[in-house]
Amino acid sequence: MLYCTFTLNEGMDVVISQHNGVDIAEVISNELTIKDAQDALDVLANCSYQGADNIIWHEKNIAAAFFDLRTGLAGEVLQKFSNYRARLAIVGDFSKYESKALRDFIFESNRQGRISFVGSVIEAKEQLSK
Repeated sequence: MLYCTFTLNEGMDVVISQHNGVDIAEVISNELTIKDAQDALDVLANCSYQGADNIIWHEKNIAAAFFDLRTGLAGEVLQKFSNYRARLAIVGDFSKYESKALRDFIFESNRQGRISFVGSVIEAKEQLSK
């Protein structure tokens, strides 16, 4: 069920819907929306203000540095979600990443449940509404 749609900035829309009674925000864009931790915090704050502490991002909208754990960007972004008790699902095809450290990170994140790496928006909504 569609709940709310808003534009954060040019080229970035957020659609908030309910799934199993949980408000979930999906960031929709054709551009990079997360280049650094501040971008993530801005999106998180705006979605939270609208009542959605569960956010879906698409891999294509996240800077490649996020998936290179040596940069620290993933840790910074995920720390923001932890600090604000928000949940994140990242939708994409992660099989292309060859880094064992990243594969381990994805596995552990999925096991803990606050951050999920999934293959579809449907999976993301299921994870976030548990």
